[in-house]
Amino acid sequence: MNEPLLTTERVYIGLGSNLADPAEQLRSALKAMAQLSGCELTSVSSFYVSDSLLPGQPRFTNAVAALDTTLTPLSLLDALQAIELDQGRERHERWGPRTLDLDILLFGNRLIDEPRLKVPHYHMQARAFVLYPLAELAPGLTLADGRELDRLLDDCPFTGLERLPAEA
Repeated sequence: MNEPLLTTERVYIGLGSNLADPAEQLRSALKAMAQLSGCELTSVSSFYVSDSLLPGQPRFTNAVAALDTTLTPLSLLDALQAIELDQGRERHERWGPRTLDLDILLFGNRLIDEPRLKVPHYHMQARAFVLYPLAELAPGLTLADGRELDRLLDDCPFTGLERLPAEA
């Protein structure tokens, strides 16, 4: 899975932050993603604010970005994790506070089940802060596993999600 791709694939990346000026963390990550060799940042959703999955934590700012890439899934994962580290990401508790979280949500039409990477991203079907930004970029999308984004949205209410103005 680390051999270079012969074609370009559309990849959707989920971005999230709830520490150290979250909107600025997302903007910095987008700039870094746009600089990745073998990647072209093609579009970015609006920024959204949502409650943390764990009580007592700051609210998260989230977005989804579309990339066209010739990187392999694991090479892209490594590059995204390097961006997280550059922005001060520390991995302590699952779903805990973080300066930056970058998740590969979808990688072309691939189903990936590796120890380090699951695509489509697990739990995305229950996360409004992933589905609604993704729908901005890819309305009517059918996931590689056959699920339709529109159906997932029907089962995942917009409740608790706030779309930020464009200048956020």
